Amino acid sequence: MPTVAPRYAANDGLIDAARAAIGDALVEAYDKVGEVSLTVEREQIVPALVALRDTPGLEYQQLMEIAGVDYPANGAERFEVVYHLLSLTRNSRIRVRVRTDEAHPVPSVTGIWPVAGWLEREVFDMYGVLFDGNSDLRRILTDYGFRGHPQRKDFPLTGYVELRYSETDKRVVYEPVKLAQDYRTFEFQSPWEGASYTLPGDEKAALPQAKGAMTPVTADQIKRADTAEAKAEPPAGDKKVTDTPADTGAGKPHPGNTPSEKPVRDPSAPPAQATPAKEERSDPLPPEEHE
Repeated sequence: MPTVAPRYAANDGLIDAARAAIGDALVEAYDKVGEVSLTVEREQIVPALVALRDTPGLEYQQLMEIAGVDYPANGAERFEVVYHLLSLTRNSRIRVRVRTDEAHPVPSVTGIWPVAGWLEREVFDMYGVLFDGNSDLRRILTDYGFRGHPQRKDFPLTGYVELRYSETDKRVVYEPVKLAQDYRTFEFQSPWEGASYTLPGDEKAALPQAKGAMTPVTADQIKRADTAEAKAEPPAGDKKVTDTPADTGAGKPHPGNTPSEKPVRDPSAPPAQATPAKEERSDPLPPEEHE
């Protein structure tokens, strides 16, 4: 069944055609896993991309992406700026690279593809690569006043500063990074490196050792120590038995604590009349009234 989308173009002869179009500006070219990568000189990136766009048989009309890569092992020119191009007529993709450092700018390609303005700003923000000819080279992903470039390999994972909203100042404030705890180093027995306490059953508790060092205590020494500790335990004495209140210290029950037996009243009998209590005088009588 025929398809509307064009088929993928083969890479046969693509490197030779690119070398003829770019000329001496081409530094390196290779085809790996079906992808063609070209490395060109930094100062010749604009003419090279124009040649890849306008040469018949190549016709890479569209810029899809500009990415940055950091290779610290490469020395001074540790950064690479990678351009991903797409040919709409041939349904083919190609990758173009340039090498640079943080001091020498890369010529901007905004005159060829205006969309490159945003893409170059991302590379500048993340890696610190400068682009000569970009009229609006500002940070685009990080906050105002951000320090450093977070996609560099030597940038710390925690950053340099942290921000929070201050209720006192009623604004966002920047503070140095404060870690709640140190980084944990996991080992077989103790989860913390350099602990000052001894874990129960830890054979490495004698002295702090280097990582991977053998324990100075042998298995026979540990077994003998456990046996000696078991023999040193005192024998269990006679079980204390409390059979009498004298042993427990408990006295006789108080009479008031036992319920008294009261006679059960016949419900058919008339209620008993209450005897009036004798009125007593609070003040004593004079002696003459007692006679």
